[in-house]
Amino acid sequence: MNQPSQRAPRGAGRRRALVAGTALVTAAGLLSACGGDGKPTLHWYVNPDGVDTFETYAKECSTDDYDISVELLPSGATDQRVQLARRLAAEDSSTDLMNLDPVFVAEFANAEWLAEIPGDLATEITNSADGEGDYLAGAADTVIWEDKAFAIPLWANTQVLWYRKSLADAAGLDMTQPVTWEQVIQAAADNNGSVGVQANKYEAYMVLINALVQGAGGDIVSDTEAGRDTKVDIDSEAGREAAAIIKMLADSQAAQSDLSVSNEGTSLGRMFLKDANAPQGAGEFMLNWTFVYKFYQGQIDAPDGITQELFDDLGYARYPATVEGEASKPPIGGIDIGVGAYSANPEFAMEAAQCITSTQAQVDLALNNGLMPSTNSAYDEVAASGDFPEDLIELYRTSVDEGGPRPKSAFYALISSAIQARWHSPTSVDPGSTPKDSADYLQDVLEGKALL
Repeated sequence: MNQPSQRAPRGAGRRRALVAGTALVTAAGLLSACGGDGKPTLHWYVNPDGVDTFETYAKECSTDDYDISVELLPSGATDQRVQLARRLAAEDSSTDLMNLDPVFVAEFANAEWLAEIPGDLATEITNSADGEGDYLAGAADTVIWEDKAFAIPLWANTQVLWYRKSLADAAGLDMTQPVTWEQVIQAAADNNGSVGVQANKYEAYMVLINALVQGAGGDIVSDTEAGRDTKVDIDSEAGREAAAIIKMLADSQAAQSDLSVSNEGTSLGRMFLKDANAPQGAGEFMLNWTFVYKFYQGQIDAPDGITQELFDDLGYARYPATVEGEASKPPIGGIDIGVGAYSANPEFAMEAAQCITSTQAQVDLALNNGLMPSTNSAYDEVAASGDFPEDLIELYRTSVDEGGPRPKSAFYALISSAIQARWHSPTSVDPGSTPKDSADYLQDVLEGKALL
């Protein structure tokens, strides 16, 4: 791999970080690494999903040698990246533990902001990426950079197709067989339903585009180990197939009114509309993450919630195919736990990271928050709990193992932002021009000829 050309000399990076760091430290109010009683406090920066379980494990994994404090990151993946990157670029010694979207790992590892995972655990993770360990291969692969592990998988997320069984039945769709995006969009449009996706200008829209392109047998980029010299592939037949689906949805009666600003939360509300005769009142086909089952289950008999009968009408199936006859590539997401390279207490932080990614922690996140495990052993315990239908658990596990990751690149943030800039709004996507326009723009951004 051509990594030396992608990374500034370590000394130069430190000098730049110190210059920027003075302002960043003042603005961000970086936290002290020590508790009031002299015992170190490890600061664990977490995303907003599963915070109750994180707080429990912060207490349970604290020891006589250190305490763990939970610090909340912004809700959006882009804002999470910015906050963490600023802290790490400033060599903040209080950034001990981090919840990382998988696409952050390559960039942060390349910048030498993450501590390498040591010993037997690293071996287990790297072996799992080759299908020979306890971690799901898709989850393990997200934390490997230059053949080394730089984070520990905590949960492995994926998207499935959630739908009203009654809507699928009215459309005559056999949901036990693979369905295509075209079938889903047409079924919703013809039967007073809708299709829910995440198409606001943010990372989840990139997730959608990437899954559509990979489902057509293509990639947005390839040769990502070449850094800025990565090969831009989105101007392809696969790119045009993906654009055609987004245009089909945007032009369809199944498109939800907030399509251009839709996100994971806004999509949820269309599943169980109270007036079945209202426009799109028959419910929806929705692409969303694993938390959905527990979310709707928690609404049963709640004020303004749903009935058991409505919940029983909730179905789930594999991510739709971009091209009929070709297996879909469900998105792979989740959270990995990284240890900051500048932590004042690196050994304690690594010990804590292993505690908060334990099998039991993964099981609790699944049972409490609907966030699925990264290991097969934890999956087996979740399946045995009876809290989820067995076929749903296997759908999750298969989707992660057979799914498609987003590009693993030290320049992923540039790649994602450039694609979003040319594919948003979804109402403007054109198969004849959008893939080429985005390829040209991304190439210019990578070469430094254009700014985001």
